[in-house]
Amino acid sequence: MGIRARGGKRNGRRTEFDVRRTAFGFVLAGILLAGGGLALRTALRSAERHPVAAVTLAVLLVAGTVVLLRRRRNRRRTARAAAAVVETAYDVVDAALEEVARDEVQVTEPLPPPPPVDYAAMDPYEFEEAVAALCRRDGCPDAEVVGGAGDLGADVVATTPDGRRLVVQCKRYTADNKVGSQDLQRFGGTCYVVHEADVAVVVTTSDYTGPALEYAEQCGILCLGLDELTAWSEGAASPPWYATGSAETVAGTELTEAPLSAP
Repeated sequence: MGIRARGGKRNGRRTEFDVRRTAFGFVLAGILLAGGGLALRTALRSAERHPVAAVTLAVLLVAGTVVLLRRRRNRRRTARAAAAVVETAYDVVDAALEEVARDEVQVTEPLPPPPPVDYAAMDPYEFEEAVAALCRRDGCPDAEVVGGAGDLGADVVATTPDGRRLVVQCKRYTADNKVGSQDLQRFGGTCYVVHEADVAVVVTTSDYTGPALEYAEQCGILCLGLDELTAWSEGAASPPWYATGSAETVAGTELTEAPLSAP
């Protein structure tokens, strides 16, 4: 008796290569890969800012992969599930991109200006440190506080950006106690000869008497009151050493000390 050979049929039909189904499978795989790549790139960019969205996206990608692996068991069911996964992934990506865009807009918005510094509320040492910090902020990285017993009038010393020696005396006075000519004369007798200043500055939380300003102008000493100090601090005015001439001009100033006079 002859043996029947198994034919290439299944349930009475011959199994044939279906081009349309194969193409659909490749298109579906491409959609999933594209959606997964876009989702992964977005997740990497916003994972630190938006960890919840990143975790959600990762779960969706895993679910899509599982559905893809099971597509042979039920093609129609897999196609619907895959389309739903891709649609959900795109929704999550769009939401994440919108949130990132909002964050970028918020970052680029100008920050509110810092509150003004209350120099009058500082003690003398804090005031000297604040003035030294201003000098460092505006190009004098070596600015340091040297005030103390025996400082001979120098509270802050530094080197200006153009290489000149800056010597600053800080007067943390109350509003009703103006810096007088005697204060300026004591500083003028040491700032150039003893401290070898190219730029000499007096900074106060108060103001100056008329004779003090006259003496300072004669000796080339810059005087900053509370208004000028605040403008410098808030960036509304240039640092005081930009208002002076070259080192040779300052060195040529006559340094003879004027007689003491009452404020």
